[in-house]
Amino acid sequence: MAVERSLPFSRQWWPLKVASALEIVLRNREWRVERKLAAILAADVVGYSRLMGDDEVSTLIALKSLREELFKPKEEQYRGRTVKLMGDGTLLEFGSVVDAVQFAIDVQLAMRERNSRVPPEKQIIYRIGINLGDVIIEDEDIYGDGVNVASRLEALAEPGGICISRAARDQVRDRMEITLEDLGEITVKNIVRPIRCFAVFLPTAENNSMASDPQPHLPAKPSIAVLPFQNMSGDAEQEFFADGMAEDIITSLSRYRSLFVIARNSTFAYKGKSPDLRDVSRELGVRYILEGSVRKGGNRVRVTAQLIEGETGNHIWAERYDRNLDDIFALQDEITETIVSAIGPEIDQVERERAKRLPPENLSAWELYQRGLWHLYRFNHDDNNIAQRLFQNSCENAPNFAPALSGLTHAIYYAFMHGYTTDREASLEKAYQKGRTAVGVDERDADAHFALGRILYLRRELTASLKEFEAAISLNPNFAHAYLGHGTALLFDGQLVESIDACDRAARLSPHDPVMWTIQTVKTMSLVCLNRINEAVDVGRECIRQPTAPWTAYLVFASALGLAGDKSGGARVLTKINEMKPDFSVDDVLHIFPFRDPSHLELVVSGLGNVGLEL
Repeated sequence: MAVERSLPFSRQWWPLKVASALEIVLRNREWRVERKLAAILAADVVGYSRLMGDDEVSTLIALKSLREELFKPKEEQYRGRTVKLMGDGTLLEFGSVVDAVQFAIDVQLAMRERNSRVPPEKQIIYRIGINLGDVIIEDEDIYGDGVNVASRLEALAEPGGICISRAARDQVRDRMEITLEDLGEITVKNIVRPIRCFAVFLPTAENNSMASDPQPHLPAKPSIAVLPFQNMSGDAEQEFFADGMAEDIITSLSRYRSLFVIARNSTFAYKGKSPDLRDVSRELGVRYILEGSVRKGGNRVRVTAQLIEGETGNHIWAERYDRNLDDIFALQDEITETIVSAIGPEIDQVERERAKRLPPENLSAWELYQRGLWHLYRFNHDDNNIAQRLFQNSCENAPNFAPALSGLTHAIYYAFMHGYTTDREASLEKAYQKGRTAVGVDERDADAHFALGRILYLRRELTASLKEFEAAISLNPNFAHAYLGHGTALLFDGQLVESIDACDRAARLSPHDPVMWTIQTVKTMSLVCLNRINEAVDVGRECIRQPTAPWTAYLVFASALGLAGDKSGGARVLTKINEMKPDFSVDDVLHIFPFRDPSHLELVVSGLGNVGLEL
């Protein structure tokens, strides 16, 4: 062979041992790379070093027990092979991606069940990554990019979760009843191209096992998710119209206490996407899904909507509405009523009673209301003035439109709280009248009760305020702002632990809410009044990280720092407050915090005094 004839020449240039070894391999014709396509699973223990540091012997015993009692039986069941065992990790090979993914699901669900009986500090939690790729075989080991990608995917997985590659996703997409979350393309170390990653959805503890029953555990109540309506107008300016349509339907549906409605923040995660509606049903745990589109042209609007049974994807009902913009509210009520009628047997006739709203003469009232909300949630003086003007115009165009009345009440409330008004008492009286009117127009509007309740506690009518928030929660148990209002009134009433519970409930219902800073401010004050100062500092710090947090949020944080003894940190925050509100004084504090117990107000003020506020 030509290669063999060249070997003596090679020895002249290569180190003797290397040339000799190559000569032996070539002459025996054994030097070749063996490759194959395989599903590779990499599993790793989260916090392994900490576990070993806390109790090395118990950790090793637990890991050995898991390998013998869980991993090996599942490995045999799904025809896998353990390639390598490390202290905190395992590398397995499967002939099928389906088997690898099902193995991973079974393991993670079993670990979840096991950990439910184990103290948190002793829990063993795995991350798992799965890839389909080309591997190099040497003896019983495997190497190559296919293995490296699986290891990188494992590192990207959430603790207790599973992350798979696009190649693996393509193999299971039509073969397994699982839900995947597209994490996008991620650049990882030592891999040339970005990896397209997908997280495997694992059912919650209340759900049935995915392996035995892929259907979700549905709430006892009929449940619905309203997806963002598509803007078909080709006009970016009308995006708010489509969003507002879906949001208003969600609000109206949420008034039915017999109907479980998924919150807006969960459903709007699908905005701009075209998901499989059966996947949406599984992810959100709902029985029905409403989707639709809005096309606006001139003074006409076309709204299409269709109701789908989530588990099967079957279309239950579909309708198209061509209307003049002046009857948009009647259109919304018609859609809502039709949906509820389709679910009719599940809902009691009394529960089906919906709030009647007189439609405005044209769409401008609705548009003004939507635009007003956009400005309101920017939480600054100029935008608050704009929001008040928009809400007022909406009220003038549609005097019986409760949301606009509530919106105006909220805007005046923030103007009072943040000192945007020169006459606080007059503003408070105006807000009180608007709030009462909103409730009178639509007594089943939870937001109207929320708005009025806020004004009542500023008027120091705490008992009446609490009743309004309780009414709001009763009307719509999914309304995060009702719990915020309730928590605030409980704070001022001295029911501090209950206030914290209400704030936590609000945050769970709407974790990305535009008024999250308010929720955290109220919780911070409750913690201060309970003398849980360190906790108050932690929550207050999170509060001022909210992008729209106003000076009132900084005020409460400064007080907590002062009570914690961090005078320099509190002084820096006080400087920030003076930049945001140059005329800030202790009088502002006395006006906006109507504590029933004077000692609570004195505590907050003393914290501010500790960091340099003139008292």
